[in-house]
Amino acid sequence: MRTKMQLRFALCAGLGACCASAPGQTAQTADTPLVAAKTQTQASASDEVEAAAFAIDPARASASRIVGSTALGGLESYSLDGKRRAAMPAGEAVAVATAEDARGTVLAAIDATDNRLRLFRVRGAGLEEATARKIALGFAGEGICLYRHALDGALYAFVVGDGGEIDQLILFANADGRLDARQVRRVSLPSTVKQCAADSRGHVYAAQETVGLWRFNADPEADLDATMVDSPSLGNLEGETKGVALYDGGAGRRLLLASDTDGGRINVYDRDDNDAYVGAFRAGTNGKVVGEPGPLAATSAPLPSAPHGALLVADEDDSNYKLLSIDDIASALKLPAAPSASAGAEDKRFASVVAVAESRPMDSYGDAADDPAIWADPDDPAGSLVIGTDKRAGLYVYDLQGRVKSFIASGKMNNVDLRDGFELGGEKIVLVTASNRTDKSIGIYRLDTATGELADIADGVQPTGLGDPYGLCMYRSARDGRTYVLVNGDDTRLRQWQLVATKNGKVRAELVRDLNFDSQTEGCVADDAGGSLFVDEEDVALWKLPAEPDGGDTKTAVARVADNPSLKDDLEGLGIYDLGDGRGYIVVSSQGNDSYAVFRREGGHEYLGSFAVVADPANGIDGISETDGLEVSSRNLGPGLEHGAMVAQDGRNVMPVENQNFKIVPWKAIAEALGLEMRQP
Repeated sequence: MRTKMQLRFALCAGLGACCASAPGQTAQTADTPLVAAKTQTQASASDEVEAAAFAIDPARASASRIVGSTALGGLESYSLDGKRRAAMPAGEAVAVATAEDARGTVLAAIDATDNRLRLFRVRGAGLEEATARKIALGFAGEGICLYRHALDGALYAFVVGDGGEIDQLILFANADGRLDARQVRRVSLPSTVKQCAADSRGHVYAAQETVGLWRFNADPEADLDATMVDSPSLGNLEGETKGVALYDGGAGRRLLLASDTDGGRINVYDRDDNDAYVGAFRAGTNGKVVGEPGPLAATSAPLPSAPHGALLVADEDDSNYKLLSIDDIASALKLPAAPSASAGAEDKRFASVVAVAESRPMDSYGDAADDPAIWADPDDPAGSLVIGTDKRAGLYVYDLQGRVKSFIASGKMNNVDLRDGFELGGEKIVLVTASNRTDKSIGIYRLDTATGELADIADGVQPTGLGDPYGLCMYRSARDGRTYVLVNGDDTRLRQWQLVATKNGKVRAELVRDLNFDSQTEGCVADDAGGSLFVDEEDVALWKLPAEPDGGDTKTAVARVADNPSLKDDLEGLGIYDLGDGRGYIVVSSQGNDSYAVFRREGGHEYLGSFAVVADPANGIDGISETDGLEVSSRNLGPGLEHGAMVAQDGRNVMPVENQNFKIVPWKAIAEALGLEMRQP
């Protein structure tokens, strides 16, 4: 994975590929306007400056501070008029960034003495170190930026390094209120990255010193989507770039600012227009121009001398920081007038929950895990089991702590389902079926609930007649007790078979009907008590139709992707939470926005809300993204899962980056987040 990223970066840098937009006007120093600083800080006591950050006081703007990293001088705090107010020993401080959390302002700094991350809380004009332990980086850090996830408020740090490293860490408070960090993922560029900046829309911008500006996704559960914004070859950067900052001032004023260090300019890009270049300016004070602008920092908070926000520019020659008004920059570049209200983070759309357990990562690489099924032990709930597919190798059986009980190398198994109480050879067994893409068949197994092992009991190969079977679900008829399996594939058919016990103790599948859809389907689930089948047509809708083979093919749309803004294709996994008496909930994975939509099982199946599964850094379990398959059970599954659970495939298993796996989420957490009912154990 890392090698592919490096290859992509190298190709983009060398060929000018992956660029955000075609080159705009070329920056020319001769006609670049000069923007005078409103103020500048005193020279640092060490005569060195690195990056700076704003520490905004929301109650009293004039009490806001500038905090600068001054190498061996540590951290210095300045008032907005530039006077030094405090100093804080912090080793060799080479970078600094700030963000807000529930307890106030968090300040993160890189200490190059031993290359570690140090975390502080801003207290008036001073700082209070709040790091829980020594957080070693493992590389020479150059810059840092902080990102707050709009969904759950989680705070992340991006640390960029001399060797091209971009490390993403999640920050969190421990039981004592001290701040800790856990690595989530690492991205590698071929050369030094000097600074980064993150926005509320989920983007991180990085200044690769000798190459140019990159943009990529800040959400670790999303595709990296690395895009080159600008470079010398695109015409708007003359050479090295050492600084990058983001200004969030509303429509027409969402700006990317970057130091064109060799050109002595600061470039400006419009983030509402795919980061298109809009111009450049020079910074200066008292008639003196900043010759090589360094690291930058921006704020949209109103300040006494800059009512719509400000930009800080590190000036290595003067060993200080220049504060420029965004209004002056906008005027110099003829940008639109400031909107009446500043744009903040986007509204949270979904409730958030965390997983309490996860399975061991797959042995197979790439897109391997897909779909789970849950067997609830009626006698010993803690002995319940999860069966999960490895669509490159076979079937796993896990306990509810995610530990592997068994594995059967049965082929490329895509989806799996089960029903207990199937009568075979005079006894009732747990019958498991799975779609086998290796030989395009239906795999049929018996689950040994005592050992967690699966035994193949298919009466020979049971062909699906599909070119590539994908989705699978089972149905037990309340009318006559017959058991069925339904499979769809790479065409638009959904096929239904009755599962029949043979005299030799095997099970065969007898085709009973074909159903047709207009486009690709995969996820499906049957409501045994209600005699209904729910099917995801991935890009179109969640459909309901009769589950009985003689029930006809009339389809009713439960929800259409085009009509519900909380749904984003593909619709994938489906599960039913059973409250009894035909009541309960239908859960569907909305893969395109990494969320799960909940609909009422009975009646008109109204939409009840959506939730996302987010990271739990304290326990080292990441969130869930790009879910293919899921299962839901309302049965008692043991301690912590007394009201049931959702088990879902995690398409990106991070914190750290590992092969795909399955996550286990208590239904109680989902119910409390969305105000739903729980089945009592």
